[in-house]
Amino acid sequence: MQLIQYTIRSNAVIIETTKGFLELTAYTDDRVRVRYASTREFGTKKSLMIQCSPSTSVEADITETAEALIFSTRKLSIRINKQTCAFTYLDSSGQILTKEPDRGGKTLVPVDVFKSVFDESAGAQIRKDTDGVRAYAPSVKKIVDRQGFHTKLEFEWAPGEALYGLGSHEEGMLNLRGQHQYLYQQNMKVVIPTLLSTRGYGVLLDSYSLMTFRDDAFGSYLWTDVDDELDYYFIYGPEFDQIVQNIRQLTGKVPMLPRWAFGYIQSKERYVSQTELIDVVQEYRKRGLPLDCIVQDWKSWPNDLWGQKTFDVERFPDPKGMVDELHQMNSRLMISIWPIMNPGGDNWREMHEQGCLLGNQATYDAFQEKARDLYWKQANDGLFSYGVDAWWSDCTEPFQADWMGAVKPEPEERLRINTEEAKKYIDPEFINAYSLLHSQGIYEGQRKTRTDKRVVNLTRSAYAGQQRYSAITWSGDVSATWDILRRQIADGLNFCATGLPYWTVDIGAFFVKNDPALWFWNGDFDLGVEDMGYRELYVRWFQYAAFLPMFRSHGTDTPREVWRFGEPGEALYDALVKFLRLRYRLMPYIYSVAGMVTQEDYTMMRSLAFDFRCDPHTYDIRDQFMFGPALLVNPITQPMYYAAKSTQLNGVSTSRSVYLPPSTDWYDFWTGKHYVGGQMLIADAPLDIMPLYVRAGSIIPFGRDIQHTGEGADAPIELYIYPGQDGYFTLYEDEGDNYNYEQGYFATIRIAWDEALRRLTLHNRQGNYPGMPNSREFRIVMGGGLYNPFLPETSSVRTVLYEGQEISIDL
Repeated sequence: MQLIQYTIRSNAVIIETTKGFLELTAYTDDRVRVRYASTREFGTKKSLMIQCSPSTSVEADITETAEALIFSTRKLSIRINKQTCAFTYLDSSGQILTKEPDRGGKTLVPVDVFKSVFDESAGAQIRKDTDGVRAYAPSVKKIVDRQGFHTKLEFEWAPGEALYGLGSHEEGMLNLRGQHQYLYQQNMKVVIPTLLSTRGYGVLLDSYSLMTFRDDAFGSYLWTDVDDELDYYFIYGPEFDQIVQNIRQLTGKVPMLPRWAFGYIQSKERYVSQTELIDVVQEYRKRGLPLDCIVQDWKSWPNDLWGQKTFDVERFPDPKGMVDELHQMNSRLMISIWPIMNPGGDNWREMHEQGCLLGNQATYDAFQEKARDLYWKQANDGLFSYGVDAWWSDCTEPFQADWMGAVKPEPEERLRINTEEAKKYIDPEFINAYSLLHSQGIYEGQRKTRTDKRVVNLTRSAYAGQQRYSAITWSGDVSATWDILRRQIADGLNFCATGLPYWTVDIGAFFVKNDPALWFWNGDFDLGVEDMGYRELYVRWFQYAAFLPMFRSHGTDTPREVWRFGEPGEALYDALVKFLRLRYRLMPYIYSVAGMVTQEDYTMMRSLAFDFRCDPHTYDIRDQFMFGPALLVNPITQPMYYAAKSTQLNGVSTSRSVYLPPSTDWYDFWTGKHYVGGQMLIADAPLDIMPLYVRAGSIIPFGRDIQHTGEGADAPIELYIYPGQDGYFTLYEDEGDNYNYEQGYFATIRIAWDEALRRLTLHNRQGNYPGMPNSREFRIVMGGGLYNPFLPETSSVRTVLYEGQEISIDL
């Protein structure tokens, strides 16, 4: 592909080549959009993920040499070889960030795009499997609809370069170098077409079709199945936080979740009645165990009306009374809703009559605005109007087809059967986008209905841009094994690297037992909570999840409430309660970090490359991560006390190795012991300890022991100072559950530690909100002793009354 000629247009250049046309547009100084089309007419279709337009203030400079055309902003340059149109990406100092092969790196291959024609006289075929009701059109004819293209974008990634992103998959990959990944939505696969590189750049692909990523013997590239043109954004950081900020500026800011969404959420498959829901919450309150939300899983609807968004009147005779009673106990209610509806119900009939169903005549068409509006109306009339607080949007990849059989299909076979099924009912160009549009309908519908309740939407699938709709994604219906727990850590880190900040798991895994007839029902613990081996696994999963954006237990096969794992005084029960209380004591820290996510485009759950990008030792560490700016989390992913069937283990180490990154010192959270960074150590990890380390210079605000996040709004806060270098933390506060913060009704206090002066400064409070305490007591803890908020006595404690004006304390 040779360059023929080019045309400069403001902050863009259009290049005619021997194999099509290229367009480069500077959106800002650190992000450039690149399009490659077969004709001079570039696409005008509105992007589903991108929300912003190019900045009118950015200036692009186009220069020409004998060998190349160079497109430059103040921070980024793209050098285009005239003979091959191969791109080389450089920073402002001329250092190469990455490049395409010298022969060129962009390919368009024409392909016929098919659409389905359905026999409308034939009713849907309904089948129920483990993952719920599925509907199939019995007669489908395929015809050519238009021409599209397979697209391919190739790179020559550098030795030692690490890549992250692409969403959450089930293999537990972290650094994607030397790997390949098939990118389609499935129960345990969540696709987000974003890559971040430790060399300081990111790539966001604006495509919604099946994709593949490869960095192996077959090449190093991103490939898409059906697109009108190749369309992507090249983003310069160099830090991951800067890349993520650019992604969110392109695809949408993250709204604040309500404060309660960061508390503990109790779920299982399933609570069968309003009486059981209320009884469980009452037991939490009776035991003094913190809880903020209980979840009603599927089948809250009447009889066989799968997906009907109304309560069954026999099991839930008084929905409003039920929700009111839960609210009186300071618990919220999350409820499961599905995109598929069993024919015959009122919801289905309304969708059918208004032409809002896809070709299987059972799944609503989220790509239609009127269908999204109708879906919300039904959810509002049947559920939200009674006071339901949050949504659990299950099965948001609605055409999964491999959830059957005793033998797990090969990866290529799974790709084929799942994507072929999706393409029957969704345009092949958009099969990955269903969850994005579904989430949009829920978010916009609730925002129009009321503003005093923030949207919370837990989804099983996601896409780039979905963060703007208050979505949290979980990892799907995984099985209870130690290996799967280990994999979950890397899966979540790659998900959060894409710009979507809120991810979680089923604590203890969804499937606990083993069903030989079903490949995915593959847990190791047929005795459930009666198995001490499962109890140990659950405790370790719980400890890990206490440091996830959403802290939620869920699954089938066995109960999940805390008291199912023992009684007070027993080691397993006490270990769970210890981390449950720790989560709540950390609430001022967690909610402030959530404020950073919204206000500063921060990322809460962070692979080590976010904070230590220049340390290659961190690139392949899959089982450690930062939770906010202060805490290094090190989950335990192997049994130390029991194997399955309560088999006691002997001679097993109760420790794990931990890497402490350089450029900072560290403190053991539990003992206060000081460590120099840049070393590997062996950390004790008995049953009630998951190793935690605090970065020197950190300031962590702790609240008091509470039963729910609505308590303690004006209670004293303990500030734990971890000296060793200068540091700061911004305490964020607002009303907790409305959208007044969007009009500026929130408050921040910048808290700074000066290492040389040994001085802590609480700066002037910025902002205000209704109900804000005028003054607050801060209890300041630091010194050479134990930095442990669970110990009754710590050294060097000072108490100050803060009234909104700057105050400094020498320590």
